[in-house]
Amino acid sequence: MTLKALLNQLNDLEAPICRALSRRGEALETQRFFGIVSRLGDDVFWYLIMLMLPALYGRAGIGAAVQMLAVGIASLLIYKLLKQLTGRLRPCDQFADVGRHAPMLDMYSFPSGHTMHAVGFTAVLLGYFPAFGMLITPFVFLVASSRIVLGLHYPSDVVVGALIGGSVASVSFYLMA
Repeated sequence: MTLKALLNQLNDLEAPICRALSRRGEALETQRFFGIVSRLGDDVFWYLIMLMLPALYGRAGIGAAVQMLAVGIASLLIYKLLKQLTGRLRPCDQFADVGRHAPMLDMYSFPSGHTMHAVGFTAVLLGYFPAFGMLITPFVFLVASSRIVLGLHYPSDVVVGALIGGSVASVSFYLMA
C-alpha cells in the first residue's frame, strides 16, 4: 500500500476529530487566537528567536541559530517533497462540514509544515538552552493544535510533522557531534 493510499484511508477515520475541532474553531475568538498562533508558528516567532540568540548568548547563540536554520531548510525540503508525493487534500477541502478558518499556504495537508518546523526548531533550541522549555513547549502544542482547529490539517498530518521535525533536529545534533 502506498503512503497516498494509506492517507486516503485515514481521512475517514480522522474526519470526526476534524469535524469536532473545526466546530470549536467557528467561534470568532477561537479563530483569532489560533489564527495568531498559527501565523506566529509560520515563521515570525522562530526568526525572531534566531535573531535574538546571538545577541543573548554570543557564540553559543550563533551555533543554535545556524543549526535551527539548517533544520528549517532540511525540513522545508522534506515538506515540499512529501506534499507533492502524497497530494492529500486538506480536511476543509475534503469534507464540506469542516470549515477553513485561516488562509492556506499551499494546497495539500500532509505533513504539517508548521508543526514540523515548530518541533524541529524547539528541539534545537532546547538542546542548547533547556531553560526555554517552559516558555516554548506550550507554544509548540498550540501551533500543532491550531492546524487542526483551523481545519487545515488532520491529526496524522500534525503527528507526522512532529516526528519529522524531531527526527531532523536529532540528525542535526548527530551531524554536529
